[in-house]
Amino acid sequence: MTPPELRVKNLNVSFSRNGSEFAAVNGISFDLCKGEILAIVGESGCGKTVTALSILRLIPEPPGKIQSGSVCFNSTDLLKLSSRQLQDIRGRDISMIFQDPLTCLNPVLTLGDQLPEPILRHTSLSRKEAWEKGIALLRQVEIPSPTEKMDQFPHQLSGGMRQRVMIAMALSCSPRILIADEPTTALDVLIQAQIIDLLRNLKEQTGMSVILITHDLGIVTEIAQRVIVMYAGDIVEMGPSQKLLQAPLHPYTIGLKNSIPKLGQKREGDKHLTEIPGNVPSPDQLPSGCPFHPRCPSVVERCKTQKPALKEVEPGHQVSCWLHESEI
Repeated sequence: MTPPELRVKNLNVSFSRNGSEFAAVNGISFDLCKGEILAIVGESGCGKTVTALSILRLIPEPPGKIQSGSVCFNSTDLLKLSSRQLQDIRGRDISMIFQDPLTCLNPVLTLGDQLPEPILRHTSLSRKEAWEKGIALLRQVEIPSPTEKMDQFPHQLSGGMRQRVMIAMALSCSPRILIADEPTTALDVLIQAQIIDLLRNLKEQTGMSVILITHDLGIVTEIAQRVIVMYAGDIVEMGPSQKLLQAPLHPYTIGLKNSIPKLGQKREGDKHLTEIPGNVPSPDQLPSGCPFHPRCPSVVERCKTQKPALKEVEPGHQVSCWLHESEI
């Protein structure tokens, strides 16, 4: 059996505020297989981005802290490497696309100043060769007139173009793993579809593995082979995307699926969308038992006092819910 490209095991991340410490990620474990697109979904505040940042140890310390766990790549635990050793991996073996390209790109530098940076850091190419490779990368991510774009500043590009530039920078050293954190946020539907198609095509061309962080289940059905559903720092359901989204088991996953608007669907009264009542609890105000129970339409008394473990219901499909205890 081929070993996973990345293995996250018992990852615990906490943050401190006003002298108190609270958990943001609660002992989660998952594998990323070679050539796979793995989606991590959930509402804002569920721990998706914290998980992604923890893989490359980009959590600001303080207030954040990776308390325990392991993130194994090439049989090496990234959490045990020195800062210098980790810098050799960031951008070369594992790259990340951040949520807002406008805040990630330097506003006073042209693309030609920024795009070659990771190439110069991780390869032996000259500045001229790095410049030429930057043009080739812009062409690869389908940016028109790439030579002209190298002389432009980020504010001169559209949101979709800036996101493509971020993808080009992330791919500049041919990483084995790409982490894409909400790559379609704040983009219109047409540009979103283009970015997703681009990621899918690049994955097929390069064979890289992808972790896609998103809150949009519609995107997951289009691109991911497996999906992890997170809530309040926990994995509540995990499995093959088609099976999980066709027949979700956890009430939270069911709520996310039902909240997707469907073209032409008529609803009674003035209510146009199905919603999950309430909000994701703050990490320092988690309820007892299952953290989803205050919002769950299927809550039973046991949910209020005991937290269910993530267990396999059928091969490859795991869920953390007392409703499926008998099936387990």
